[in-house]
Amino acid sequence: MLQQSDQAIDIPKFFLFGEAPQAVGERYLHLEALADRSRPNNWNIRTHAHAQLSHIFHLSSGGGAMTAEERKYVFIAPCALLIPAGVAHGFQFQPETEGRVLTISHSYLQELALRERSFAALFAAPAALALSPGTLEPSLDALSRELIWIAAGHGAAVEAHLLCILVACARSLEQASAAMDAGQGRQATLVARFREVIEGHYRDDLPLNHYAAMLGVSEKQLRTACRKLAQQPPSRLIEQRILLEAKRALLHSNMTIAEAAYYLGFSDPAYFSRFFAKATGKSPQAFRKRTGN
Repeated sequence: MLQQSDQAIDIPKFFLFGEAPQAVGERYLHLEALADRSRPNNWNIRTHAHAQLSHIFHLSSGGGAMTAEERKYVFIAPCALLIPAGVAHGFQFQPETEGRVLTISHSYLQELALRERSFAALFAAPAALALSPGTLEPSLDALSRELIWIAAGHGAAVEAHLLCILVACARSLEQASAAMDAGQGRQATLVARFREVIEGHYRDDLPLNHYAAMLGVSEKQLRTACRKLAQQPPSRLIEQRILLEAKRALLHSNMTIAEAAYYLGFSDPAYFSRFFAKATGKSPQAFRKRTGN
């Protein structure tokens, strides 16, 4: 719990990129202008990490790219960049990008997360959050003013402004996650509908743009959904359904190879044989012979 004292939040000398490592207090908190360290480094911050410190970068104008571990995040203001302690990160900012960097000790965040569980998700992994203008500015302005003076209730005021910032980020992260889940849900529905349409038309030799038109989406949307949800392009899903029916025809009917080819919509039995052999590694004749038919 926060002690009833104006000294509840320890604010020692700040260190970050370009300064020698040193121990931080349990409730370490610091706020500075983004340009303070970015402009002297030509707006490029090489990859580095902080074992005890997490960061919230708030950009009010400009943009750039962040590398966090193996992933690259491209961002444009207004946005917030969340960087957990221990994560190697670096930046390439657009010249004259404006914003602020809020640094918080890992131990302080752990303490706050015990009181508010949503804070734990904030720094579970790096993130770039799109923000509406004015989302964080009032709280950051208030925190900046509070950090430069000592008055009655200083510690409580600092933490109050910090909590407002963390709550705003937690809500933005939740909204982003919900939007991603909704997007995946829409894509899952699209792939399911596509399979239904395939079922009625796999023998019609339709081009992909006809399938997309029947579904009311673009070819790009259909390809994206199939690759993400089925890990295959849409053409492969069509081929798999044709192949399944081909196996059924060869195993459970008296159709000749040519008749099976025509039944499946192939105008050339030889092309059907090549298609089947490429997909299964066996010719239609060999596949049928293997089963004793």
